[in-house]
Amino acid sequence: MAKKTHRIARRTEALSRERIVAAAIDILDAGGEGALTVRALAAGLATGSGAIYWHVADKNELLAAAADEVIARVITGAAGSKEPQEAIRAIALGVFDAIDAHPWVGSQLFREPWRPATLEIIESVSGQLHALGGPRAAQFNSVTALLHYILGVAGQNAANARLVAPGTDRSAFLGSVAAQWTALDPAKYPFVRQMAAQLRDHDDREQFLAGVDLILAGIAAVR
Repeated sequence: MAKKTHRIARRTEALSRERIVAAAIDILDAGGEGALTVRALAAGLATGSGAIYWHVADKNELLAAAADEVIARVITGAAGSKEPQEAIRAIALGVFDAIDAHPWVGSQLFREPWRPATLEIIESVSGQLHALGGPRAAQFNSVTALLHYILGVAGQNAANARLVAPGTDRSAFLGSVAAQWTALDPAKYPFVRQMAAQLRDHDDREQFLAGVDLILAGIAAVR
């Protein structure tokens, strides 16, 4: 009897919430939200569904916990002795890259923006803005402007990637879009046709950071 109790205790310790979340992230990365089921998770962890429900209530909690974990890694990786503006850029790019690698994270952050993942981003960005100085009353608008830009662009970029077939050549695809834009009515779409020349070879990350810098420049002007 004592031996059986010891065996159960060792198994419970091995099947931690951390292991469950890590396995959920792997499933989400491989197949998206539709692939994440308790049955698939139990099979991957070689355990029963009851053992999983001991640690998490349902799929929604799993999704939230997985997103929290991914963003926590970003914030930890961006921490350091950088100057405030560079730290903000590192946080922003870290979130952008994380959502690019884990597209389901963007959907989860928009679905439940009050979860720790979003709060971690807010606290990290606001701490760096505070270090820059300026009116405290302006920080709410500054932080939310950065937050909405970061999540919006990162989420849209991930969504765009899912619209095309796997293995699609990026330059070729953007080149075809650019050709369509170039053929538009120049009187009605003068700037879109101008954009077409840069579309095929533009770098998404560089363009994203350019937007962050524009917002930071505006915040500096307010200061």
